[in-house]
Amino acid sequence: MRIKTVQAWWVRIPIEASRQHRSDFGRLTTFDAAILRIETDDGVVGWGEGKNAAGSAGTYAGLVHLLNHEVAPRLIGRDPTDITAIWEMLYNGVRHESASRAGHAMPELSRRGLSVAAISAVDIALWDILGKSLGVPVWKLLGGRKADRLPAYASGGWADATAIGDQLNSYIEAGGFRSVKMRVGAMDGAPLVSAERVKAARKGIGGAVDLMVDAHGTYTVADAKRFVELVRDCDLAWFEEPVIADDKPGMAEVRAAGNVPIAAGESEATRFAFRDLAMLRAVDVFQPDPAFCGGITEAMRIAALASAFNLRFAPHLWAGAPCFFSGLHICAASPASFVIEYSLGANPMIHDLVEDTISVKDGMIEIPDGPGLGFTMNERFLEAHAQRP
Repeated sequence: MRIKTVQAWWVRIPIEASRQHRSDFGRLTTFDAAILRIETDDGVVGWGEGKNAAGSAGTYAGLVHLLNHEVAPRLIGRDPTDITAIWEMLYNGVRHESASRAGHAMPELSRRGLSVAAISAVDIALWDILGKSLGVPVWKLLGGRKADRLPAYASGGWADATAIGDQLNSYIEAGGFRSVKMRVGAMDGAPLVSAERVKAARKGIGGAVDLMVDAHGTYTVADAKRFVELVRDCDLAWFEEPVIADDKPGMAEVRAAGNVPIAAGESEATRFAFRDLAMLRAVDVFQPDPAFCGGITEAMRIAALASAFNLRFAPHLWAGAPCFFSGLHICAASPASFVIEYSLGANPMIHDLVEDTISVKDGMIEIPDGPGLGFTMNERFLEAHAQRP
């Protein structure tokens, strides 16, 4: 079996006005991603996804060009089951043969950003192909699953203090969620405003539901510490991305100053960044995004790091179907996983891009049993929303 074709598209799906929300990213009117299709010479098709934006908004012309014109030629004719070898080849670039012989990484310069996002898309598609070619779900190839259903948390929460309780309760009622996440930070301005929203949220949902908050890295260290002090009595399950990912010592300072677990990682690429987070004692929960951190291969390495440091693992899955389904398989196979992110904002990249129905019942989400990643792409819908250069 050999790789015959590689094709990426910038898929941009409009979000209906009634379902749009405003955050520190502004008003989100579309859901964007780079969707990758790899086909083998015997007709097996794998789907991947790469991201250069943590949320749903973004421009993907550069990443799609990279995939189609620089990465694709290096894949044609390769055995798609050589997943680790292909990952290392794309990561180390022109030095991949030397790196293989030496037994350690020798990456080209700037192995972050678009480069690792492209690797992520390829890697996800190759795991999909491997599972389909063998007729088994990806989680079985990763070592098996620990459960056929896993807990999910409702991810959203942009309403002001007067409405946040009702908004989060609507999530709880929709899927029986036992944990919910809301946004804080720059979208509110001063930490006091965010704290008032969090207090209103806790009052609205009561004490039996876990409450997480996400600042998208928009606080300074000082303001993050002020916020933690202001919400000390709200029993938060975690404080996500309190400061920018580039300030790992600052994140460690925030963690040490308060009583709230810190979660981070959606802006991090490769296991090396997560190793640094662990060594600095900066986080309690690793949150890699499979479509940005390096795909399924690298996410499993990161999950192993979480287990080794006795940390927990909850990947960032505000994403399209290939990334989201990847997260389900990774969490099913990882001892360190404990909860799945399920976006409650408009997400046509999951619900319309595939022919499958994805839902949460009693706060739990099923792990797919089908071969590969376990979804069927709606190629007609994809074609209708693919951007043309």
